Amino acid sequence: MWMRCALGQEWKEGACGGKAASYSWPEALKATAQNDFGGYADWRLPNKNELASIVEERCVGPSINTTVFPATPITFFWTSSPYAGQANGAWSVDFGYGVVTATEKSGKIHVRLVRNGE
Repeated sequence: MWMRCALGQEWKEGACGGKAASYSWPEALKATAQNDFGGYADWRLPNKNELASIVEERCVGPSINTTVFPATPITFFWTSSPYAGQANGAWSVDFGYGVVTATEKSGKIHVRLVRNGE
Protein backbone atom coordinates (compact mmCIF):
# COMPACT_ATOMS: atom_id res chain seq x y z
CA MET A 1 0.00 0.00 0.00
CA TRP A 2 1.52 3.30 -1.12
CA MET A 3 1.06 6.63 0.58
CA ARG A 4 -0.52 8.84 -2.09
CA CYS A 5 1.15 12.04 -0.88
CA ALA A 6 4.77 12.76 -0.05
CA LEU A 7 5.61 13.32 3.62
CA GLY A 8 4.69 16.87 4.52
CA GLN A 9 1.70 16.92 2.18
CA GLU A 10 -1.84 16.18 3.31
CA TRP A 11 -4.56 14.24 1.49
CA LYS A 12 -7.62 16.46 1.48
CA GLU A 13 -10.63 16.68 -0.82
CA GLY A 14 -9.16 14.21 -3.32
CA ALA A 15 -5.74 15.83 -3.69
CA CYS A 16 -2.36 16.23 -2.01
CA GLY A 17 -2.00 19.70 -0.57
CA GLY A 18 0.80 21.54 1.10
CA LYS A 19 4.52 21.38 0.54
CA ALA A 20 6.44 18.10 0.57
CA ALA A 21 9.10 18.07 3.28
CA SER A 22 12.77 17.44 2.47
CA TYR A 23 14.96 15.14 4.54
CA SER A 24 18.51 13.85 4.63
CA TRP A 25 18.66 10.04 4.46
CA PRO A 26 19.11 9.62 8.26
CA GLU A 27 16.27 12.09 8.85
CA ALA A 28 14.07 10.19 6.38
CA LEU A 29 14.65 6.92 8.22
CA LYS A 30 13.81 8.60 11.53
CA ALA A 31 10.70 10.37 10.16
CA THR A 32 9.45 7.08 8.75
CA ALA A 33 9.56 5.46 12.17
CA GLN A 34 7.57 8.34 13.70
CA ASN A 35 4.57 8.33 11.38
CA ASP A 36 1.08 6.97 11.88
CA PHE A 37 -1.13 7.60 8.85
CA GLY A 38 -4.60 6.33 8.06
CA GLY A 39 -4.67 4.33 11.27
CA TYR A 40 -1.53 2.34 10.34
CA ALA A 41 1.76 2.53 12.19
CA ASP A 42 3.76 0.20 9.93
CA TRP A 43 4.73 2.65 7.15
CA ARG A 44 8.31 2.37 5.96
CA LEU A 45 10.75 3.80 3.45
CA PRO A 46 10.53 1.67 0.27
CA ASN A 47 13.60 -0.09 -1.07
CA LYS A 48 15.11 0.86 -4.43
CA ASN A 49 13.15 -1.68 -6.48
CA GLU A 50 9.85 -0.90 -4.79
CA LEU A 51 10.10 2.84 -5.39
CA ALA A 52 11.33 2.35 -8.96
CA SER A 53 8.25 0.18 -9.62
CA ILE A 54 5.97 3.23 -9.55
CA VAL A 55 7.99 5.16 -12.14
CA GLU A 56 5.91 5.75 -15.25
CA GLU A 57 8.60 5.06 -17.85
CA ARG A 58 6.58 6.44 -20.78
CA CYS A 59 6.32 9.87 -19.19
CA VAL A 60 8.72 12.59 -18.18
CA GLY A 61 8.30 15.67 -16.00
CA PRO A 62 6.65 13.93 -14.09
CA SER A 63 7.47 10.27 -14.57
CA ILE A 64 4.73 9.06 -12.22
CA ASN A 65 1.00 8.45 -12.57
CA THR A 66 -0.41 11.78 -11.37
CA THR A 67 -3.92 10.36 -11.01
CA VAL A 68 -2.72 7.87 -8.41
CA PHE A 69 -0.01 10.12 -6.94
CA PRO A 70 -1.22 13.71 -7.41
CA ALA A 71 1.04 16.71 -6.80
CA THR A 72 4.19 14.57 -6.63
CA PRO A 73 7.22 16.86 -6.61
CA ILE A 74 9.16 16.41 -9.85
CA THR A 75 12.42 15.60 -8.13
CA PHE A 76 14.24 12.93 -6.11
CA PHE A 77 12.80 10.65 -3.39
CA TRP A 78 14.75 8.51 -0.91
CA THR A 79 14.77 4.73 -0.80
CA SER A 80 15.81 2.61 2.19
CA SER A 81 18.61 1.05 0.09
CA PRO A 82 22.16 2.15 0.92
CA TYR A 83 24.53 2.48 -2.03
CA ALA A 84 27.20 -0.20 -1.63
CA GLY A 85 29.72 1.67 -3.80
CA GLN A 86 29.85 4.69 -1.50
CA ALA A 87 29.55 4.69 2.31
CA ASN A 88 27.85 8.09 2.36
CA GLY A 89 25.40 7.28 -0.46
CA ALA A 90 21.91 5.80 -0.73
CA TRP A 91 19.67 5.08 -3.72
CA SER A 92 17.05 7.59 -4.77
CA VAL A 93 14.47 7.81 -7.55
CA ASP A 94 13.90 10.96 -9.61
CA PHE A 95 10.25 11.42 -10.56
CA GLY A 96 11.18 14.08 -13.07
CA TYR A 97 12.90 11.66 -15.45
CA GLY A 98 12.43 8.26 -13.80
CA VAL A 99 16.14 7.86 -13.05
CA VAL A 100 17.41 5.65 -10.21
CA THR A 101 20.70 7.01 -8.89
CA ALA A 102 22.96 7.20 -5.85
CA THR A 103 22.57 10.34 -3.75
CA GLU A 104 24.72 11.62 -0.92
CA LYS A 105 22.96 10.81 2.38
CA SER A 106 23.28 14.40 3.59
CA GLY A 107 21.26 15.69 0.63
CA LYS A 108 17.73 16.94 1.35
CA ILE A 109 15.11 15.20 -0.80
CA HIS A 110 11.54 13.90 -0.49
CA VAL A 111 9.96 10.78 1.00
CA ARG A 112 7.00 8.60 -0.05
CA LEU A 113 6.14 5.76 2.31
CA VAL A 114 4.86 2.25 1.70
CA ARG A 115 3.46 -0.49 3.90
CA ASN A 116 3.09 -4.21 3.34
CA GLY A 117 -0.66 -4.17 3.91
CA GLU A 118 -2.74 -7.19 4.75
